[in-house]
Amino acid sequence: MLSAADNEFLCRIGPGTPMGNLMREYWMPAIRSDELPTADCPPVRIKLLGEELLGYRTTSGAVGLIQNACPHRGASLFFGRNEEEGLRCVYHGWKFDVEGNCVDMPSEPAESNFKNKVKATAYACRERGGIIWAYMGPRDVPPPLPDIEANMLSEGAHQVAVLFRDCNWMQGLEGEMDTVHAAFLHYGSDKPADHAPGTFNYYHYRQRDAKFLTVETEYGTANGAFRPAEEDSYYYRVTQILFPFYHMIPGGRLGEVIRIGAYVPMDDYHHMQWEIGTFNADGKPSDPRSVNRGASDMNSPLGSRRLPNTTDWYGRHRSDQNMANDFLIDRENQRNNVSYTGIAGIRIQDCAVTESMGKINDRTTEHLGTTDQFIIRTRRRLVAMAKAHQDQGVVPAGVDHPEFYRQRSGEMVIPRQKDWWVAYEEMREAFNANPVPQLVSTH
Repeated sequence: MLSAADNEFLCRIGPGTPMGNLMREYWMPAIRSDELPTADCPPVRIKLLGEELLGYRTTSGAVGLIQNACPHRGASLFFGRNEEEGLRCVYHGWKFDVEGNCVDMPSEPAESNFKNKVKATAYACRERGGIIWAYMGPRDVPPPLPDIEANMLSEGAHQVAVLFRDCNWMQGLEGEMDTVHAAFLHYGSDKPADHAPGTFNYYHYRQRDAKFLTVETEYGTANGAFRPAEEDSYYYRVTQILFPFYHMIPGGRLGEVIRIGAYVPMDDYHHMQWEIGTFNADGKPSDPRSVNRGASDMNSPLGSRRLPNTTDWYGRHRSDQNMANDFLIDRENQRNNVSYTGIAGIRIQDCAVTESMGKINDRTTEHLGTTDQFIIRTRRRLVAMAKAHQDQGVVPAGVDHPEFYRQRSGEMVIPRQKDWWVAYEEMREAFNANPVPQLVSTH
């Protein structure tokens, strides 16, 4: 279990907090490109790392991310006019460009140079692969965007899905490290007889419990959860955590599936869950089971229906299944074992259990077992990294190494005598040997 102090340290991400300052060193997925569909379209309210911001697209197509409150008298720029390369406050007409410069101040005398002395907080943005990325850190020249393969594909080769989560970001991320829960929460009603012998699913449900092997990497942590396959082999489910908040979950043969997720904090009590994945030409997921586990689960009948987006701070990407309606649990389906949980949708099942822990889980009351070692070691790494950044100015892992993010995860069956991490590294070379060309980034 964590101490109360470390629990606070880990979870609090607002301005000035050590974990928040750590995250500001990284580029973060902030807005789907299609949320700002056209030049001079209405701005969108964005909460990110505890700040209230506005995303907007200018006449030329550039994206800005600027403070909500006008620097003049604090009126919301959300009501502003998005016109001619800037956002103009309707209160007194002050206008700001994407860098936060005040470029027009019509309420002041023509000879005044006061506008040159006023600047709004604005953050650098880059657009790639259907995602608008934000950099909120201290550098004048931001680091490179991470080499996230799923975000570097040609148009139409991947899907980007976002889901609002009503709890602290770390609760979402920890759910990805707890891979043994899949055999219960998601597939507790499955039986080995339902699957062909020798398949991943057969090994998975023949033995529900698993042993965990965790390694610390230069970019985060990785885990192999293994079960017996045949007499001379083990079945592994390999999961990656990439700092600060990314994950790669097992689903399909290791090395063949291109997918990544992220748990991006809005504030201490809410976050956005991102899923980016690859799809075949026929529109089906490249991994047959990813309809139950990946991006498609969020925007398909197998996942949840989305409520219409509203313009308030917490109004984007909300599911119609939520805590207010008990995630539409069907007790009859649960009782009859049609569904282990009675809750429809793999991702919504995750939401139900992690959000039921409260806005910030009190980890001082936990009783962690052997299958929680992945969570324990990742927490320690994050806390240690944030403290090193705060006390010694150590640059966090991966910030200056975009190549660290060239990873994949998945499932594999290997000989019992073979080291699982060596086997992973061999299969990972499918990406390193044939890197995907990066799309042109725009500002």
